[in-house]
Amino acid sequence: MTSSTLRFFFNPMSRARMVRWMLEECGAEYEGVQLEFGTTMKSPDYLAINPMGKVPAITDGGTVITETGAILAYLADKYPHKQLAPAVGSAARGEYYRWLFFVGGPVEAATTAKSEGWLQDQTARQAVSASYGRFDDLVRTLEQAVAGKRYLCGDHFTAADLYMASYLRWSMMTGQLPQKEVFQAYAEPLCARPAALRANAIDALPGQAQGAALAKQG
Repeated sequence: MTSSTLRFFFNPMSRARMVRWMLEECGAEYEGVQLEFGTTMKSPDYLAINPMGKVPAITDGGTVITETGAILAYLADKYPHKQLAPAVGSAARGEYYRWLFFVGGPVEAATTAKSEGWLQDQTARQAVSASYGRFDDLVRTLEQAVAGKRYLCGDHFTAADLYMASYLRWSMMTGQLPQKEVFQAYAEPLCARPAALRANAIDALPGQAQGAALAKQG
């Protein structure tokens, strides 16, 4: 695969940082394309790739993948030798899908609703209608998912761990989730993985220096 095959559309102040970490875990070669909120993200060229005008997104040849969880799952399958997804048909694969979709669905929706103040006067009817139910239910489910675990699915790190650990750490930092020891015990060691640290270093660099740094690392 050449560096021009895979293109990664990102802004370092977005969920694209999770994808950057995944690309580093995969050892992928790619071209990074930084977009800015409200301007290049809404340009005709990018809207032709993602009509939502949001990042992250990747293109792999003629294939377009948007949505963070979908990108993580796609990359895990694209680089099977990295073992970032459990075997197809295994019980661990079921757990893997469960938590990928849980983070991308209820967790994403609930933390956004909380940060915007939409849950302050939530009614019983609204809790039934919302995918995340009541916020306390979501927090309890997350606690049960990670309590006493090094990894979510089997005995090794997967894309589901990357997604879960990233979201727990970010949401605790921003106050969208409570600071809980069980969350920290699970997330902090994973967020200190070498690939995560490399990704953070790349996204800490200004402007287009990311691509040059990545090329040197490759």
